[in-house]
Amino acid sequence: MENFENRFDETDILARTLYGEARGEGLIGLEAVACVVLNRVKLSKERGVSWWGRNVSEVCLKPFQFSCWNADCPQREKLLSLTEDDAEFRLCRRIAKKALSGFLTDITHGATHYHAKSVSPAWARKWAPVFEYRHHLFYREVI
Repeated sequence: MENFENRFDETDILARTLYGEARGEGLIGLEAVACVVLNRVKLSKERGVSWWGRNVSEVCLKPFQFSCWNADCPQREKLLSLTEDDAEFRLCRRIAKKALSGFLTDITHGATHYHAKSVSPAWARKWAPVFEYRHHLFYREVI
């Protein structure tokens, strides 16, 4: 498995995660995904358990948590080759910088999970969404 933390800094990893998971969802959709990442880091620190990861990069790159990083994701090569020439990636970088600077308001009400409305994962069946935006549902305290 490639070590992306050696290839990209934390801002890049978060920005690429936002791009891979929520491009086309607009500013609010991208910020909502950033909130999920930050909420996972926060909970890991509060609980002293780092299953998701101890920092933003570890959370984003945790295997099978954000499908855009999975080796079999059809969009992965594009994700890895993004440059500032891509306007949506520039937006993702701005959001990532805002999030990492502590200036992103949690519009998801503490959500740690989300999925596209087009799928129905088993874990989501017993939980009520705490936030909904366009094509995604967001959940808190999924265990």
